[in-house]
Amino acid sequence: MTRKAVLICPGRGTYNAPELGYLGRHHGARSDLVARFDAIRAEAGRETVSALDSAGKFSVSKYSRGDVASPLICACSLADAAALAEDIEVVAVTGNSMGWYLALAAGGALSPEDGFRVVDTMGSLMQEHLIGGQLVYPWMGEDWQPDLGRKAELLEIVAGINARDGQDLHLSIDLGGMLVLAGNDAGLKAFETAVPPVGGRFPMRLANHAAFHTAMQAPVAEKGRAALPATLFGQPQKPLIDGRGSVWWPGATDTQALWRYTFDTQVCETYDFTAAIRTAAREFAPDLFIVTGPGATLGGAVAQSLVLAQWKGMADKAGFEAVQASEKLLVSMSREDQRAQVT
Repeated sequence: MTRKAVLICPGRGTYNAPELGYLGRHHGARSDLVARFDAIRAEAGRETVSALDSAGKFSVSKYSRGDVASPLICACSLADAAALAEDIEVVAVTGNSMGWYLALAAGGALSPEDGFRVVDTMGSLMQEHLIGGQLVYPWMGEDWQPDLGRKAELLEIVAGINARDGQDLHLSIDLGGMLVLAGNDAGLKAFETAVPPVGGRFPMRLANHAAFHTAMQAPVAEKGRAALPATLFGQPQKPLIDGRGSVWWPGATDTQALWRYTFDTQVCETYDFTAAIRTAAREFAPDLFIVTGPGATLGGAVAQSLVLAQWKGMADKAGFEAVQASEKLLVSMSREDQRAQVT
């Protein structure tokens, strides 16, 4: 019996110390694919993903860099996508932030090699320029009951800070029950001062992250368009759900428009991951939502987005957990207790 699945690719920040060795542990059978990625890195004079993954020690200062984290995450994610069991039919592909580039490759609009080139190029450009920064702050409580009033209040604070001279602050990613904010240091500090601490962790700055998905990234977007031509793009083989919740359909996609979205709109405007998951659920009604590795942190944002979409009657965390217990709806391939369900 075929299981229909939406495939979800992770963004930056998902390859951390526990993920060191991920390719070696899970993808010996896909050494040819990894070798092709290694060749692209070697040709550019950069350390290969195999060498990075097999290192004896993890360093946050090194592995959080865009030119290191991005290609590693890409290799792990695309290898996971190639490892899915034969009875799984991928009915749509989406991703969070950088995961959009991975979705393009996993969904067939880019070849795996060109998808890797896109990630490697954009990760290096982001690191080279490192314009602004990012932080994360929750608007949902621990019970995941939606408090849209609280979310609106926080966005009003963001808008107020951004209106001040010298303080840039924007919504970067709408990530389930989290707001990912991006701006310059003055704007980020103003928000950190304006809101109460939550859980001893938030607001949390993200190391080596630029002001992704804001107009501040226009110079990076321009360089990306210059380095990565539209000729790389073909018709997707699977429906692709972008960071607006819009669908790019096989056989009906304007590839020039897809290229422009990828290296202009997607780089410079808010990425609405919550909307992407809402579309995935309501448009495709899959049996499974599969999050590729590395890392399992994106699973919470997927679950919260399903609650916000009121999928299968979920209204809070308890509602999600009840559905998950009975249907095993969400699978994170980085979790050893879930990976075997889909490989």
